[in-house]
Amino acid sequence: MNYLSVENIAKAYGERVLFKEISFGINEGQKVGFIAKNGTGKTSLLNILAGFDIPDDGKVVYRKNITTAFLPQEPNLDQHLTIQETIFSSENETLAIINRYEKALQNPNDTDAYQKAFEEMEAAQAWDFETQYKQILSKLKLEDLTKEVKYLSGGQKKRLALAVMLLQKPDFIIMDEPTNHLDLDMIEWLEEYFKKENFTIFMVTHDRYFLERVCNEIVELDHGQLYTYKGNYGYYLDKKDARMAMEASNTEKAKQLYKKELDWMRRQPKARTTKSKSRIDDFQDIKDRAHKRRQDHEVQLELNMERLGSKVVELHNIGKSYEDNQLLKNFSYNFKRGERIGIIGKNGTGKSTFLNILTGSINPDAGKVVIGETIKFGYYTQKGITIKPGQKVIEVIREFGDYIPLKKGRQISAQQLLERFLFDRKKQYDFVEKLSGGEKKRLYLCTVLIQNPNFLILDEPTNDLDIVTLNVLESFLLDFPGCLVVVSHDRYFMDKIVDHLFVFQGNAEVQDFPGNYSDYREYEETLAEAPKKPASQTETKKDWKKDSTSGKLSYSEQKEFGRLEKEIAKLEKKKEKLQQKFLEELNPDEIKENSIKLQEIEDEIENKTERWFELGAEME
Repeated sequence: MNYLSVENIAKAYGERVLFKEISFGINEGQKVGFIAKNGTGKTSLLNILAGFDIPDDGKVVYRKNITTAFLPQEPNLDQHLTIQETIFSSENETLAIINRYEKALQNPNDTDAYQKAFEEMEAAQAWDFETQYKQILSKLKLEDLTKEVKYLSGGQKKRLALAVMLLQKPDFIIMDEPTNHLDLDMIEWLEEYFKKENFTIFMVTHDRYFLERVCNEIVELDHGQLYTYKGNYGYYLDKKDARMAMEASNTEKAKQLYKKELDWMRRQPKARTTKSKSRIDDFQDIKDRAHKRRQDHEVQLELNMERLGSKVVELHNIGKSYEDNQLLKNFSYNFKRGERIGIIGKNGTGKSTFLNILTGSINPDAGKVVIGETIKFGYYTQKGITIKPGQKVIEVIREFGDYIPLKKGRQISAQQLLERFLFDRKKQYDFVEKLSGGEKKRLYLCTVLIQNPNFLILDEPTNDLDIVTLNVLESFLLDFPGCLVVVSHDRYFMDKIVDHLFVFQGNAEVQDFPGNYSDYREYEETLAEAPKKPASQTETKKDWKKDSTSGKLSYSEQKEFGRLEKEIAKLEKKKEKLQQKFLEELNPDEIKENSIKLQEIEDEIENKTERWFELGAEME
């Protein structure tokens, strides 16, 4: 059954054409993810589908008698209503029945009203829905139903709008970044909810695991063309790679044919036959195909940043509280060169506070932070960047730097960096106020990177970035040689970028886990599936790093054992390379410096090898 038909729609703002002649349809039960670059009209398309905007050309046709709901990035809620009033103000009749029943419960002396409300609940079979309604509010952490909307944070408003949408039980849902402002537990619950509920969905999201697990079709807008892939995100990646390879092959063939036809054109006399004229017409089409160039950019930079010294950042017994809420207590950690740490945890457990202490934006209540002399922080915060009126894109980034130094005396200019992050030369001279929300985030990211930090901190960098930009950012970070600390709810991003986690569990407890997000989830599932033992025979969850008494390694120790093998092999190569340098002609200072480095490497090899033997002995 067809729910929606989009027929040749177009949208432009002045000379800026977002899209034109876009056509597609959505049938009952389809869960469609829409992928496009920031600034190419994703939000405009959603607003058109939701009826908040109209196309310049074409039309949008819905099937009669279906109910629809729209979740925008920034919800438009009545600021004077409470959470409960907002939920019950929807048009869902079952919710109205539940509302009357709950009011009747508050007035037990009015037996007539209670009996009437009870009979309505029975007639509508609303008991299961009431249970589901309460479960949704609990999962989305909307406990204080008397709180007014005007006192809610941006994240709470988004979660309230999501709850209202789900409780309306619409036939067709349109969503713009539904996972923004949700913590990881909420996102995974929402995935399961959408998989089991019979919704028809059209959504924009940067969360690639969400696309993978929820969607059964991907629609991509790429260079003005619409492509449809009848599968999830993994299927889309495979088929897109095949399409790109085919396009490259066709372009190469067209170039060869163009050379051949160009030679024929030059040899032809002025008098043309009908056959020749036809061939000349075809020549223009061949020429266009042969000169087709994709504008995608991949970042491949060999950064020449300030060298990290032996001391990076040391945290000694850090403590921090806000009134009665203890976020950190006696937390200590010494960052090592090249570490890539991800930070996860529920909202309000202290993740952003930890980053602000790390960078000196706020002071701890107890303990101290020691920062190495060569450390240069780059801090991407959730607040974003303040733009002056009338500023152009290129002017913003040049306030922070003109270039990034690369190895071998090369450099990359501010203009080139913007190009690599998908701002073409024309876009660089646009006024910043014309940019989309995602493009402004991308510009802010460039202002952090142009400063050439050697310790990069990213607080929710994936919010509002499109998937194309995320791939560019990931390419950059995979080559980044400095220290990296990332707070993100994007599980795909975390799995690709980090190899070590700080898990903020609340009540000032921070778990140090050796692995990425998927490793951690697997570890938690292993714990949940393990048979329960008496407390005297087993260890508590927070003590999982202690030696196992069973003679076998714990999951984390197995991960550590495998990682140590790789690290020792890398250190041996470094040692061999350094030893070769002593065969060269070195001055006394170089000999001294290399000797110190060699000793550090040998000490590290010895420590890691000792630990490797210790773990290996437990496996026997």
